[in-house]
Amino acid sequence: MTAEQLDHFLREHGNGQKSVLETLARFLELPAHASQESAITYRIKRAGFPTEATLESYDWGRNPTTIPKEPFLELGTGEFIRRKENVSFVGESGLGKTHLMQGIGRKCCALGYRVRYETSASLIEALNQARAVRGLSPKVRYYCSWDLLIIDEFGFDRLERKEVPDALSLLYKVIDGRNRRSSTAVITNVNFDDWTEYLGDPPMTMALLDRVVDRTNLVKFAGESSRGDALRKYKQQAEK
Repeated sequence: MTAEQLDHFLREHGNGQKSVLETLARFLELPAHASQESAITYRIKRAGFPTEATLESYDWGRNPTTIPKEPFLELGTGEFIRRKENVSFVGESGLGKTHLMQGIGRKCCALGYRVRYETSASLIEALNQARAVRGLSPKVRYYCSWDLLIIDEFGFDRLERKEVPDALSLLYKVIDGRNRRSSTAVITNVNFDDWTEYLGDPPMTMALLDRVVDRTNLVKFAGESSRGDALRKYKQQAEK
């Protein structure tokens, strides 16, 4: 604690309203609190979230009937991780799936869980690069080590599959390795019924899907897209 921090503490707690023992106990709590805050900051940094999105910053008034707050607050307790359950966010773009999952991830970091965010493209790239240097098994173990692995933009990786024909096989290694051992969150705009047609390779897609939906907390997104608002505003400005 710096001299300035000590002076601030004494001004707040040295007014005689608390006993010496109460003041001393509060003083001794400060280093532990600071250490805890540092650990949370470190876990959030390691998670690799692409934005500063939180549950508190989400616009809950946009789609209050189709995207109610309560299920996401429940996920933010991290109980699904303790139970080694999965999460699946399915729905069209622009409804806040990524925002909400990052908010849940941040809450889980604050609770002490180790969280990692990836897109399916970045995950495929990392696995493919590791395989090229004969390091695929350690890389798979790395992705299996997180308490919660978030895989965003699942199904957006058609281009990546052209470059890495066995991309689904690489993703399967990670998801299968985590199955019932830790929690995986998948964010996709492709309905589960369409995965086989969209992703190709029916046997591998079905094996992957079986593990994604196993013990999953499924949330289907519907409503008014924020991107639709932005497009309307752009058109209105262009017409002026």
